[in-house]
Amino acid sequence: MTALHSFDAIDGANPSAPLVQASNGDFYGVALEGANGYGTIFRITPGGAFSTLYSFSGTDGANPSAGLLQAPNGNLYGTTAAGGSNNVGTVFKITPGGALTTLHNFDTTDGAAPLAALTQGTDGNFYGTTDTGGANGYGTIFAITPGGTLKILYSLRPTDGANPIAGLIQATDGNFYGTTSDEGPNFLGTIFRITPGGTLTTMYSFSPTDGQDAEGGLVQGTDGNLYGTTTEGGTFGAGIVFSLATGLGPFVKTVPTSGSVAANVTILGSDLTGATSVSFGGAPAAFTVVSASEIATAVPAGATSGKVQVTTPSATLLSNVAFKVTP
Repeated sequence: MTALHSFDAIDGANPSAPLVQASNGDFYGVALEGANGYGTIFRITPGGAFSTLYSFSGTDGANPSAGLLQAPNGNLYGTTAAGGSNNVGTVFKITPGGALTTLHNFDTTDGAAPLAALTQGTDGNFYGTTDTGGANGYGTIFAITPGGTLKILYSLRPTDGANPIAGLIQATDGNFYGTTSDEGPNFLGTIFRITPGGTLTTMYSFSPTDGQDAEGGLVQGTDGNLYGTTTEGGTFGAGIVFSLATGLGPFVKTVPTSGSVAANVTILGSDLTGATSVSFGGAPAAFTVVSASEIATAVPAGATSGKVQVTTPSATLLSNVAFKVTP
């Protein structure tokens, strides 16, 4: 391990969220405290060159506890858990150079204390959760445009689950999935699905034997299932790791999700042994099956932006997001 930077409370303190690597190769993150006592946004190079991009003052937000998201336009988006004009949190945009814009000030009626990172949907809008507030006081699920127009998709009720600490993921069916840390039919939290239009369905209610307090969020595996953790419950009362089958089918995932012709691409998936073809936007590509979960390939000549397709003896698999062919 190499320590790249030691915070001194002026340039930040208590960084508790994951870093994000931006398209320029640098890492961006947040700290809960800083020069003004309300938190900072910082940039650090892989070699450790550190700079404070922004110090919150309270009126523009406070205590950014969630990681940042870089959108295709190059700007970074995030939330603060407190501060803003109503002191219950904000949604903000910041350029890689450090110019910050407050996009929304929560006012409790539309939510309060957004603790999780935002997710950008395929429609270009951002989706997120608030821990409390809303019509019923148990948290909200919201959408916000890049320009700052916010819409409440759902105000949680105790029967739905309450206090979503984690953010949302958009699965391959286009719907969003998330967790609540409390309430629900068994009073121990839930897993839910919500459409982009705001129709919520409780997918699972935790019980003492199978976990409680799902605070860590979800990921979708390439087998189609959802995976996550709970902080408590289970056989020994110390939490569980779980999977949830929702009927979604398997897919493949490309790393990276964009590249020029001849650029190397790794395809991740399940049961890839025996794959017979790989194509980018209909253009066939040469490939090597590295293992049952990995294929090595390159962007072929004639490729166009679109889903990557992998054919195996048992299925035809598409990538979860469109691959962008760059000049």
